[in-house]
Amino acid sequence: MKKILIVDDQLEVRELVAVTLRSDAYQVLQAENGKKAIETARKEKPDLIIMDVMMPEMDGIEATRTIKSEDGTKDCKVVMLTAKGQKKDKEAGLDAGAEDYFIKPFSPLDLIRKVEELLDEQ
Repeated sequence: MKKILIVDDQLEVRELVAVTLRSDAYQVLQAENGKKAIETARKEKPDLIIMDVMMPEMDGIEATRTIKSEDGTKDCKVVMLTAKGQKKDKEAGLDAGAEDYFIKPFSPLDLIRKVEELLDEQ
């Protein structure tokens, strides 16, 4: 079973993404900020992380950079899911190591397709 970590400071968003992705094929984990994301990634070794950018304590860009730089978590795929939709924001997310960048509001169907595509590569 593949593990997916959903990271967002808004519980409603985490729950929406969790419901969208919930299936027998995935174990869905959640974290409410970048620091918790790093802790959870180190402990659980998720196959995929869906990461918000704007969060308290540590933003998603910094968390992604940290996750992608550590031996134990560098192979985790990361998809940014954020309201920050400017070109420079997307570039910052991809430069930090994210595999893709989705802008809120998002299409649940597009997100499911991207998740399946990234997890099928492993």
